[in-house]
Amino acid sequence: MKLMLDLQRIEKDAYQLQAGEQHQDFLPLLLQYIGDPQPELRDNLIYPMFYMWIKEENRFSGEELCSLLTVLTDENHLFYNIGSEEDQSVFTRTFSALPIALIVQRHRQNPFFTRAEIEQLMHTMLRYYKEEKDLRGYLSIGGWAHSVSHGADVFVELVQCEESSVAMLREVLVAISDKLDNGIHIFSDEDDERLVNIVDKMIDKALLPHQEITDWISSLAQCCNLPRSRSQVIARVNSKNFLRSLYFRRGKDSRGNELNTAILDTEVKLNRFSIS
Repeated sequence: MKLMLDLQRIEKDAYQLQAGEQHQDFLPLLLQYIGDPQPELRDNLIYPMFYMWIKEENRFSGEELCSLLTVLTDENHLFYNIGSEEDQSVFTRTFSALPIALIVQRHRQNPFFTRAEIEQLMHTMLRYYKEEKDLRGYLSIGGWAHSVSHGADVFVELVQCEESSVAMLREVLVAISDKLDNGIHIFSDEDDERLVNIVDKMIDKALLPHQEITDWISSLAQCCNLPRSRSQVIARVNSKNFLRSLYFRRGKDSRGNELNTAILDTEVKLNRFSIS
């Protein structure tokens, strides 16, 4: 495949192009094969290309990144066959999310989106998180799917944008709760750590009132009041693991005594094996 050979050559040359080549020339093919079932092409070549050219080398102008975002969030990329489960379309959706995170990070460093555009992107990502039903992590055939983690990477960047309102941050917390209480999947590939990144930033940068975060943490124990079912077990175990990850992430912060107390108290409620 010519694209794979070209990308392997560019990678070998430290992502520098040959005379007469332009990064824009590769974009249509990068986007066409962004969700290729072969992890060698999708994960090892195409995504690193986006990473280097967007994050490390700043090859794209703000206008180019705006145009790229429009494609990445369309029905052929982030929303390609949205709602489907157990098929290969998940790769296109999740590997469209990863460059979105890089684009938002670039915006935070040197703004080029309007407030309305950031708000629209936040709504788009919230819609994606709600409609994405394929929550698998690593697949024996195909490699990483990781929709929850890749979406979380975008939210980590979005919540730090000054254009993101308090109301939007609250919606992100609801989206996290919904993912923990997803009814079908216990996370086993460290999605909890990627979700914790979002809340950790909110705490670290005081993006929401401390008490509001504490109350949200406590609310994760509400699933314990539901009748025993597989869905209830999934919510309980995901929330328990999430809180453990958050606790060890924030454990060295002496300012967080109240927060740590809420985490520990909620974990005890979620843990069926706690001995009182």
